[in-house]
Amino acid sequence: MDQSRNERDAIPGQELAEIIRQLAAHYGLWLAEAVHQLGLEGALDAEAEAGDRLVAILSGKLERALGRESGALFQGVDPAVLDAAAQALRTGWLAADGVWFQAVEQRAGMDAAKRVNDTCWARFAPLEARRAKALLKLPDNGGIPALKAVLAERMYGRLNRWEFVEETDASIVFRMTDCRVQTARKRRGLPDYPCKSGGTTEYTSLAREVDPRLRCTCVGCPPDDHPEEWVCAWRFTLDGE
Repeated sequence: MDQSRNERDAIPGQELAEIIRQLAAHYGLWLAEAVHQLGLEGALDAEAEAGDRLVAILSGKLERALGRESGALFQGVDPAVLDAAAQALRTGWLAADGVWFQAVEQRAGMDAAKRVNDTCWARFAPLEARRAKALLKLPDNGGIPALKAVLAERMYGRLNRWEFVEETDASIVFRMTDCRVQTARKRRGLPDYPCKSGGTTEYTSLAREVDPRLRCTCVGCPPDDHPEEWVCAWRFTLDGE
């Protein structure tokens, strides 16, 4: 065995981490190119098929590698441990968003990083909505109830603190009361990150995927001034209601 292999294996789990890194990058590149070739809707349809197949394949391979019975990959694992692992992965997802933004910003400036960010969210938010609808078995055109369920289920729904206010049958306001990104900046003495353009893209595309009748308007989001009680707020309205 060569020296480089010995050095790599000296750090427990390093090989697994590298495989996960390349698997995620390759999967993401396939999705990005599928958007280019098929359009966003076609790419999301393809991801639904490919993603379900991949999860089943990976689960089966890991079960065999770990000597587990089929369907018993996590059987016997303390639910609290699984919850902690899930939250660690969610915060890791947020970190991935941040390190990519910083890497692009360092090379091409803030405007370029924001363009990349907004493009990513225009594609990822609909994917999040589709995955939440599939996991929760929500109907198409589910209106405000489906939107509330998706906002609670998505990644940010498990990472930040938020609330619903001013709810009617045809509209609702979603307010982020504690945002990890902005709170971290505040701790470092930095001003709010101006995320209004990205947030508008994100929430508009997510709402449209939940129900094409939903329209999103920004109540307030940095660089807008906002009260201490919330960081950003978004009004969702059913068109024609």
